[in-house]
Amino acid sequence: MTAKIKLLQIGQFPEDAQNLIKAQFNCILPAQLDQNPQLRTDIRGIVTRSNYRIPEDTVRSLPNLGIIATCGVGYDGIPVKLAHARDVVVTNTPDVLNSAVAELTVGLILALLRRLPAAHHYVHANRWPEGPFPLGESLAGKHVGIVGYGRIGKSIAERLSVFGAHLAYHGRRRQPVDMAYQPDLTALARDSDILVLAAPGGQATTHMINAQVLSALGAAGYLVNIARGSLVNETDLVNALSSGAIAGAALDVHAAEPHVNQELLKLDNVILTPHMGSATHQTRMAMAELTLSNLRRFFEGKPVLTPVSS
Repeated sequence: MTAKIKLLQIGQFPEDAQNLIKAQFNCILPAQLDQNPQLRTDIRGIVTRSNYRIPEDTVRSLPNLGIIATCGVGYDGIPVKLAHARDVVVTNTPDVLNSAVAELTVGLILALLRRLPAAHHYVHANRWPEGPFPLGESLAGKHVGIVGYGRIGKSIAERLSVFGAHLAYHGRRRQPVDMAYQPDLTALARDSDILVLAAPGGQATTHMINAQVLSALGAAGYLVNIARGSLVNETDLVNALSSGAIAGAALDVHAAEPHVNQELLKLDNVILTPHMGSATHQTRMAMAELTLSNLRRFFEGKPVLTPVSS
């Protein structure tokens, strides 16, 4: 019987996805490598999730590493340039999670505008007999600025258009789409009631949302981040939320996740979720299957389906 190819697994996977991977590969955990350094020469691939970081030293320490397959769209936690310099293929899982992330984005926007968490607690605290819950805001007619107009940004726009929102986007370049383009992020924030972040992580986008942008968004504006926690200067965001410089925020991603800024936890005008944009059974299985397809094809000597370029 042919021995299973050994992969270094960095990060946890849902049980169904984990079983799928383990059925085809021998998954070695970092702690096992620490206990048995000789295993490093046996590792031929790394399988991970996009919210985990792979240190450069780890890549350098695996002499027979051929592929890094991440189960997710983002790859800012992977030293891609180093990997490619060592002829290591890097893959991700685009497209299969677009719908799930876009659905959550719309849900967070509606939860903010209609104050759904507060309404839930209002009823649970038996306060309804005291009087009606305060009125919320309609999504119809709102101006929504989308920061990052890639696959997920487009999926978000498609769904928001159904609600009658007015849409504009900001990105590195204008795209051939029938939507207003704003090259200046601060100007987009100034023109928006809701600013949605769907841009990739990395050095170029770190703290792109700062005090200046939040001030431009204004006291009636809302921020929604389903991209990467690194996009937002959380100190500036806490100050904006606390002072009323913006009306509210919904964050599915956080700068130091799974640890959440303690100051954010004290605020009642922010909705916090645990990086669950792709967290549906169907989506996570589709992501795992695409990850496995990339791994199988690589070890069969075939082109991978979704390579990451430098």
